Amino acid sequence: MAAKEIEALVEKLVNEIIQGSALELVDVEYVKERDWYLRVFLTKEGGIGVDDCQWVSERLENRLDELDPIKDSYFLEVSSPGLDRPLKKAKDFARHLGDKVEVHTFAPINGQKTLVGTLLAADDGGISLEVDGSPMSIPRDQASLVRLHVEF
Repeated sequence: MAAKEIEALVEKLVNEIIQGSALELVDVEYVKERDWYLRVFLTKEGGIGVDDCQWVSERLENRLDELDPIKDSYFLEVSSPGLDRPLKKAKDFARHLGDKVEVHTFAPINGQKTLVGTLLAADDGGISLEVDGSPMSIPRDQASLVRLHVEF
């Protein structure tokens, strides 16, 4: 099974596991670093705790053991996506309207490849920001990464 197929299957399994709970699936990654990692990122209103991660991890591990779709050895990690999480799905963008985000682009826009501004809107066509008091629209296919901006 290819990595994208594994991610799709795990997304389906996790959504079945968390159905009816306060948890929400943010993302699934199956990546080869030094070893293979299957990462599941969850969120919920007020934040997730270790107990939430353990609850999902145990159930997901049981389902994956039953189905045995992954032939490689891998490490399963279930966690929060963190403060600087990438925004990928429509729900992510909707949840963070009005928040400060970083948009990284493939090519410079106005001489910059990283723009920081307030998220005004987002759809399949583009991302609208307010940058330094001015509205700006970035075509979605020109954005390589969009994530929450964290200031210290």
